Amino acid sequence: MNRRNFVAGSSLLALAGAVPAVFAETTVEQSKEGKLMAEKTHVPHTSIHRIEVDGVNVFYREAGPADAPVVLLLHGFPTSSFQYRELIPRLADRYHVIAPDLPGFGFTEVPEGRHYTYTFDALAKTIMAFTDALHLKHYALYVFDYGAPTGFRLAMAHPERVTAIVSQNGNAYEEGLGDAWAPIQRYWREPTSENREKVRAALSPEELRSQYIDGVPNPERIAPEMYTLDAALLARPGNIDIQLDLFLDYANNVKLYPAFQEYFRKSKPPLLAIWGKHDPFFIPPGAEAYKRDNPNATVELLDTGHFALETHVEEISSAMRDFLAKNRG
Repeated sequence: MNRRNFVAGSSLLALAGAVPAVFAETTVEQSKEGKLMAEKTHVPHTSIHRIEVDGVNVFYREAGPADAPVVLLLHGFPTSSFQYRELIPRLADRYHVIAPDLPGFGFTEVPEGRHYTYTFDALAKTIMAFTDALHLKHYALYVFDYGAPTGFRLAMAHPERVTAIVSQNGNAYEEGLGDAWAPIQRYWREPTSENREKVRAALSPEELRSQYIDGVPNPERIAPEMYTLDAALLARPGNIDIQLDLFLDYANNVKLYPAFQEYFRKSKPPLLAIWGKHDPFFIPPGAEAYKRDNPNATVELLDTGHFALETHVEEISSAMRDFLAKNRG
């Protein structure tokens, strides 16, 4: 065999033996990498459910392992559990996340024969029945806007159930009420039909949109789906009057603020106040005030407005995961 044939033969032998080995090794590594990528890109499924409690057909979203620590998300005005569409999957790999629609909002249905009185006491009573029906013995609370006075009533009634609180622009202090409350405060002082109609005018689709973009440095970041859905659901027959009743009843939340503050002082729940600092409704002093009554409270201010999740879901979910890992397991 001459030198050229020997080299060629040796090369063929190498290809016959070495290349399959390298190929096999590469395949294994690619398989491992693919598995890791699949694990990293897996998005937990969010399911939707309904349950009858307190004479109300409560709609809720749910995701995450059934045996994982529970995080209960309570939305605010004028929205629904849909506001948590991006947050839920960012938590559900580690937590059992549950987000109901409050009565009068979203897809929760209140039968006409129920003769429901739309007050925050009533909302809390329904959500308490909801947590009982789902056998939620312990949970972390995420409260936003109306979710705060609703959730804090739950916490006062059963402090042993609440393991931690995340308050995203969820107020419990008078110094947290911004100037945007002025027309509603006038309605509290003088609940006349004239003042009621002035507040009604503030519930137009244009005004709802402004609640999303006011105080947001880059308004183009706000997707239209949320405020468009809000406007459509508020346009249902009778719904705006439900909202006007709740605006009027919010004065009772302010009267209850001292009781909320006493709960913070007594129970000292781990609390993260994460706040859009340009919110015209609930201003930063309301976030800072938590530290006055609760040594376990921390505050983080974000460069955005009222609906902070619409612009800062990554920052909020990351802060929540760190906070809950330390305080919820």
